Amino acid sequence: MARIDLDLAHSYLANPQQDEDYALLPMKMSFADGGAYALLGPSGCGKTTMLNIMSGLLAPSRGSVEFDGRNVTQLSPQQRNIAQVFQFPVIYDTMTVADNLAFPLRNRKMPGDQIRKRVAEIAEMLELSGQLDQRAANLAADAKQKISLGRGLVRHDVSAVLFDEPLTVIDPHLKWQLRRKLKQIHLELKLTLIYVTHDQVEALTFADQVMVMTRGRSVQVGSAEELFERPQHTFVGNFIGSPGMNFLPARVHERALLVAEHRLGLGRDLALPAGELKLGIRPEYVVLSAAEDPTALPVKVTQALDIGTHVLLTGQCGDLAIKARLRPDQEIPRCGDRVWLGVLGSHTCFYKNEELLPC
Repeated sequence: MARIDLDLAHSYLANPQQDEDYALLPMKMSFADGGAYALLGPSGCGKTTMLNIMSGLLAPSRGSVEFDGRNVTQLSPQQRNIAQVFQFPVIYDTMTVADNLAFPLRNRKMPGDQIRKRVAEIAEMLELSGQLDQRAANLAADAKQKISLGRGLVRHDVSAVLFDEPLTVIDPHLKWQLRRKLKQIHLELKLTLIYVTHDQVEALTFADQVMVMTRGRSVQVGSAEELFERPQHTFVGNFIGSPGMNFLPARVHERALLVAEHRLGLGRDLALPAGELKLGIRPEYVVLSAAEDPTALPVKVTQALDIGTHVLLTGQCGDLAIKARLRPDQEIPRCGDRVWLGVLGSHTCFYKNEELLPC
């Protein structure tokens, strides 16, 4: 296992001139030895590029990659001692499950009794013990991906195990089971695991620290709670959560906040710079309120969706749409009703130039 330090930028163009020419903008990032990380973001944001640079499949345009303080920028994946698991299973169909799992160990001339012991351990973790003697060609897609995962995890001595969207081809219910297994394996083996995904549920349930990426840069690294409660960038607030954060254009003027021409009281403890900004609040923290509430906005209800565990209400305030996630046991307004929604509270965030204000 190793600590991984990145100080680099990468472009697939020979002579990049502007930010749009870079797959990865200049960045510095560290992954602690034994940590579980996720690289989260939409397609094309640079996640796989970063993973391939860490593994040695790709050399950065400039900068360096260090493992435990040693510069490995020009070293191959084998020299870096990396295990990488790809989106689609990479296995030998003509081999048995046991032989597939043992393959990386046999390549390193490990003694046969140690190979059998290690294969048995990994097979038990992945619930493959009953299939060790079966040929891989006859197995379902989820079992093949388990083998691929097992081949990445079977070696004791790897610097890190890198996963590039390994559960994409898996049935949703089995995805949950495999995520749980990976989390369990991480706790047991203490491997450095880095997991690429565009699925926020996968990232937030698997990783201790999630790096949210957009357009070739990291906009926040944090725990699931930090990303949800205090998004450092509006992209994070929008990308994390279902639905994402409400963002309301606002203006601070004379100790008041103007939203859609409605005046909200800021209170004594809240100091905001004068001028234009954005108010951000999660639908989970928007509440039905009274007309005299100085933290609430008047809205016309345009939709009320009963999800079962909650009701997702959408209201219109001028040109602004506001979503609220309400408990099903409370009285739910109907479409066309006019109600007041509280949007100021301890969970409200404020943004200037898309960045979170320290207030």
